[in-house]
Amino acid sequence: MTHRYRHLIALCFLLCICAAAVYAQPDRLRGAIDNSRSTALRGLVHPNARPENDQGAVEDSFELSGITLLLKPTAAQQAALEQLLAQQQDASSPNYHNWLTPEQFADRFGLSANDVDKIAAWVKSQGFTVTATARGRNWVTFSGTAQQVKAAFHTEIHRYIVNGETHYANASDPSIPAALADVISSIRGLNDFRLRPLLRKPVAQTTNPGGVHQMAPDDFATIYDVTPLYQAGVDGTGQKLVVVGQTDINLSDIQKFRSKFNLSPPNLQQVLVAGSADPGISPGDLDEADLDIEWSGAVARNATVIYVYSNNVWTSALYAVDQDLAPVITMSYGECEQSDLVDLPTYQSAAQQANAEGITWFAAAGDSGAADCEDLGASIAQDGLAVDVPGSVPEITSMGGTEFLDQTGVYWSATNTANDASALSYIPEKAWNDTAIDSELSATGGGASVYFPQPAWQTGPGVPGDGVRHVPDIAVSASADHDGYYVYTGGSGSYYGGTSVAAPTMAGIFVLLNHYLVSTGIQKQAGLANVNPTLYRLAQSTPAAFHDVTQGNNIVPCAVGSPDCTTGTLGYNAGVAYDSTTGLGSVDATTLVHQWSSAAPSGSSVVASIDQNPVFEKQPDSSGNGWVFKLTFTEEAGIGTTLTSLGIDGVDYTSQIAGLFGSAKIAADGSVSATIGLKNLSVPVNVLFTYSGIDASGRQWNGQMSIPFQGFQTQLQVGGISNAATGQQAYAPGMILSIYGASLGTFAQSTATIPLPQYLAGFDATINGVTAPLYYVSPNQVNVQIPYATNPGRATLVVGNPYANLTYTFQVSAAAPGIFTFQNGSINPIGSAAHGQTVTLFITGEGQVTPTLATGTTPSPHTQTGDLPKPVLPYSVTVGGVAATIDFIGIPSGLVGVTQINYTVPGGISTGVQPVVVTVGGVASPAATLNVTQ
Repeated sequence: MTHRYRHLIALCFLLCICAAAVYAQPDRLRGAIDNSRSTALRGLVHPNARPENDQGAVEDSFELSGITLLLKPTAAQQAALEQLLAQQQDASSPNYHNWLTPEQFADRFGLSANDVDKIAAWVKSQGFTVTATARGRNWVTFSGTAQQVKAAFHTEIHRYIVNGETHYANASDPSIPAALADVISSIRGLNDFRLRPLLRKPVAQTTNPGGVHQMAPDDFATIYDVTPLYQAGVDGTGQKLVVVGQTDINLSDIQKFRSKFNLSPPNLQQVLVAGSADPGISPGDLDEADLDIEWSGAVARNATVIYVYSNNVWTSALYAVDQDLAPVITMSYGECEQSDLVDLPTYQSAAQQANAEGITWFAAAGDSGAADCEDLGASIAQDGLAVDVPGSVPEITSMGGTEFLDQTGVYWSATNTANDASALSYIPEKAWNDTAIDSELSATGGGASVYFPQPAWQTGPGVPGDGVRHVPDIAVSASADHDGYYVYTGGSGSYYGGTSVAAPTMAGIFVLLNHYLVSTGIQKQAGLANVNPTLYRLAQSTPAAFHDVTQGNNIVPCAVGSPDCTTGTLGYNAGVAYDSTTGLGSVDATTLVHQWSSAAPSGSSVVASIDQNPVFEKQPDSSGNGWVFKLTFTEEAGIGTTLTSLGIDGVDYTSQIAGLFGSAKIAADGSVSATIGLKNLSVPVNVLFTYSGIDASGRQWNGQMSIPFQGFQTQLQVGGISNAATGQQAYAPGMILSIYGASLGTFAQSTATIPLPQYLAGFDATINGVTAPLYYVSPNQVNVQIPYATNPGRATLVVGNPYANLTYTFQVSAAAPGIFTFQNGSINPIGSAAHGQTVTLFITGEGQVTPTLATGTTPSPHTQTGDLPKPVLPYSVTVGGVAATIDFIGIPSGLVGVTQINYTVPGGISTGVQPVVVTVGGVASPAATLNVTQ
């Protein structure tokens, strides 16, 4: 080797070192981690935990695996990441499709290696075993005991029974050393409550009019025009996709599915997340995992399917992203956005890392129509319009559901092929909604996010201009009742639907797209990252790539007077172009694949964002502004532009643009920011930001963003509780309990359905780990039913809003009767009666009843009077100290936690106001008054 070449090699080595050093992150943890000073991580008692019975604290030696500290970037890192994501989608940028490895992501957007080492060392010093650190240096996973968790994070782990299954969860918000507050965003793994699978089983195949067919892989390929891709050799060969789950599987199920349809043997890899305990076979998740694996592989027939599993599907997703296992991820799990607003930034961070690595992520849009926050099995909505997360994250593609229109014999052959298929062509579709035949909410999810602003790319005909993210983005057939998808699971075949099938099948189509782009040389490597911008552009430039679904709806019944419900139904209708039931419609796979590269940006794409969501009121600044925030405009299409107008809450700020932002010009892939203050807002209110501009080519554009503004942020508080009838501090199983405090619910709402709901107005509660059904919720008062499962003794009430949870302890007795009265203390509803007259009163707090009654429910209206539930304990009524004859006692149909007593006013007592006392189990109620007349 010559001296000259040795110098060149040395120079290249030096340049590589320097290039890496450009992105090396500075240490943020300067001093020692002091355990004596701690800060709480609010809102991390899981708000969706629905246990049936609290078993108390687990034993100190109880093992927890997969505990994860999620690490957060600086504001500068986050801004740089968002800029890179824009550049990676900009064909004119040198960063176009230049996907990062996890290590490159770490160097630019993770913590420094030293900081991660310090955090890991602190974890070890608390007695835990570190099992994994993220390649992206944005999380640390470890395992340990409940005693170690209590000592390190100042929270107990309790054991709960939920629908017959044993679970565990932290009973209060965890705390961390104050020195780590700026680098830790959240903790996962302190509970094992998990997202729910979004699949449906058929219930009405034999009664659905118009005939029923079952979907085979070749049917799907015919209907959505995938077959020509197979014929051209585009079948996923050499490509990979990830299915995430939270159960082990039986490989034989997958083999039998593929054998039934004459598909090649499965090319399946099973990956258990490092540091996670093997969950074993989880019956509630097995059919979901089999569905996702079988149908993603049935579309991408020769691709490698990597099934990543752990004891929590989110843990699986984080691991798949961190290990950069495949360019496509499908996830058929979700939950209502409002149930966990605290974790939404964490979900978006995971999706943004995935996009930076070139990963496209598909998620189901939900199966409860436009009312995603309702309890499983609910038949009527009362929590208002809501959408499903993670599908609502802008960096994820949300998959809705359609249903084939009933035209028997036109689109299906009378006989099956050798591959068990019978579809003849594309079949016209409508929005999937089987609510009427399923007797529960059963329809495609869709609507407006309450958290994520509208992305710049979400534009076009039909897209609402309200400034918020809308879902779904696209859709495919999802009706289990009408044309269910065959799934082999648990040793037998069955048929399924729901948006669970939409996510994996569309993931399969995009694996084929990656195969096509790489095999034709259009791209050097697989990976498309966030496909949503291109989907929305393609819908306008090449509408033939989509089947516009214009019929049907995701409207569901709702309780009149509940949020968003004025007519008894809520939801959205399908329509021309985009709609909130099926998004842009279903796809023609062959056209979509061949036209994908033609959908390049034609003008500027400007995204507005602010540094707070929601914006809370602060003490006024020197200008009297109570709401101060940073507004940023970012150009994401690689085309320079000029901001020409700005409006905020109806006020025109156009003349102030240059002064506020320093310049009206926004460079290609650049951004401008301004700190702005508002005053005199009547909160709570959604403030609308409107803006427009013109790019370098003369193309005009405009956009909107809607952000909630609130009053002063108050801490969730419980000031006290009482018997709802008497206001006394006396409590019993089954009783109506009043809770008083601050920031309990987000607004005032009364229940309109029985069984009572578990969630209203952003509030939920448990007592000894058992769900406490809700009668009424407001910011300062909530009425709940104490579960019948509550045993006498010390009880723990856990209340939560979307941002926080807290606990309150109280004492429960076997009985604590209280009579409902008017404000003056007289009996409600009858405060006056004559001697010998039979009158009625109502009590709560009588304790256990017989026959037993499920918490939150009422007796059937067909129950005979003698069979209505009544107190187990002995009971009596006195008027003026004289025993009264009880003519009836029981809980009539229509009442929950309230017992009716019909009693006869005894003779021989003085006229005038007399005390009435109900005694149950030897416990006397506070006296109510009855005016005794002649």
